[in-house]
Amino acid sequence: MTDPAQPTIAQLIVQILEAEGVEYVFGIPGEENIGLIDALSTSSIRYLLTRHEQAASFMAEIYGRLTGKAGVCSATLGPGAINLQLGVADATTNSTPLLALSAQVGLDRIFKESHQVVDLVRMFRPITKWSDMVPAPAAVPEMLRRAFKTAQTERPGATYLAIPEDVESAPVPDGVVPLPINRVRAEEPSPAQIRRAAAVLAGAKAPILLAGHGAARDDAGAALLALAEQWGVPVATTFHGKGVFPDDHPNALGAVGFMRHDYANFGFDAADVVVAVGYELQEFDPVKINPGRDKQIIHVHRFAAEVDDHYPVAVGIEGDISHSLAALGTAVAGPFAGGTGASKIRQLLTDELERGATDDRFPLVPQRVVADTRAALGREDIVLADTGAVKMWMARLYPTYAPNTCLISNGLSTMGFALPGALAAHLVHPDRKVLASVGDGAFLMNSQEIETAIRENIPLTVLVWVDDSYGLIEWKMNLELGRHSHVKFGNPDFVKYAESFGARGHQISSAGELLPTLREALDYDGVSIIACPVDYTENLRLTDRLGELTGPF
Repeated sequence: MTDPAQPTIAQLIVQILEAEGVEYVFGIPGEENIGLIDALSTSSIRYLLTRHEQAASFMAEIYGRLTGKAGVCSATLGPGAINLQLGVADATTNSTPLLALSAQVGLDRIFKESHQVVDLVRMFRPITKWSDMVPAPAAVPEMLRRAFKTAQTERPGATYLAIPEDVESAPVPDGVVPLPINRVRAEEPSPAQIRRAAAVLAGAKAPILLAGHGAARDDAGAALLALAEQWGVPVATTFHGKGVFPDDHPNALGAVGFMRHDYANFGFDAADVVVAVGYELQEFDPVKINPGRDKQIIHVHRFAAEVDDHYPVAVGIEGDISHSLAALGTAVAGPFAGGTGASKIRQLLTDELERGATDDRFPLVPQRVVADTRAALGREDIVLADTGAVKMWMARLYPTYAPNTCLISNGLSTMGFALPGALAAHLVHPDRKVLASVGDGAFLMNSQEIETAIRENIPLTVLVWVDDSYGLIEWKMNLELGRHSHVKFGNPDFVKYAESFGARGHQISSAGELLPTLREALDYDGVSIIACPVDYTENLRLTDRLGELTGPF
């Protein structure tokens, strides 16, 4: 029994979390971390109880993605910690800062086979930037500071700390206090590298800008816009970069990453130099934009590029992305005379979306769902597009005007993140409308968090694309095999299912019902689930059309 007047390590951990600026901890308590949960209950941090640890990890990930600060998720030892791993891996592959904390058995028995002993550190190590266990009470300040620093610097990602039960309950040793926080980031790019890049661009006829996740994380949209206009060159984005360059700008090409020759990819055919701004290889395979390995790459980011045969970096510029783009603009005046068909490409996307907006077929075609989603949301509102056929249609066709307003998982491409992620998005941006756009397969993976939203009074709107199938896999099988199998399933009555939680349920029965239903649900200060039947025969029609498309534009 510890002295109640003596602060415990659990209380010290909470003091450190407060000093790091943590606002929320998402998770489920366990027997072995009750001291931490109790200390959080009297702190400035809001502990948000979820119904599954996986959902807690997704909430922490989306919080980290939208704020740039490590989102924190918490679980007990063993199975609870293991359940955190999907969102932890998703955060690392999506370059998102996250800290996962879990309990562990006491040091007095971790060295032997005993109840619930699993080597969690080794399990988390492949999916984090750093994973470790606190070996002694005095190590807590240094290890937590390292966990936050590692998660939030260079290429962001997840970190993990296991806290043994007897360490958490131990008294704080004399002189052990939270460490000071000093966030230092390199700002200015190397002048020598700017000169090298300028030399490459001096011989370019048709450069193109590619904006990735790092550009959105670094808030480089204004600098990107200024450089694109100065040079008169087109800008494509990755799925993660959507919105960092507005899709209604004359230089916008849209998003790349869907197929070898979706509309935006034609913009790269005529390009001789690719200035990749914040692009990371896990976002999509660079073979899609440089199949012949003949384009020179200027890599602009806070850290060096990974090595890839189709991403041969001629010049790497590291530092603050906005400062690097401004330096390039000073070194290379432009404009460039070459064209890459931006207006034609943008018109193809616009025409496809406009046709969808007036298509009254039922079940709805995906283009109609995307068009009505865009009409229901403002420029700064947020949609989370879950993985599946939903992601493909939203990523390539949904016009996006501000960074981090169309959130997609394209590093790990995880199903089930959007519904719990929408709760975190609303906590970060309570003034914006937030929509989770999910397939029926992904919906039931974390639909239990409807109860969390209701209990915590967090508005939540979920649009379920219903086709009674794992639609993306069916699409892939039909495309490559000419047939499909083992992808069909049954669904509940979504209206009754929503109402059983105390939420509102809506069933779409005609194309004209979707937009007014979306608007009603997004205006409601509660939880709404909208079931919308979708006709995915459009999937193969799309791939057929794109396969017949020829350039150059």
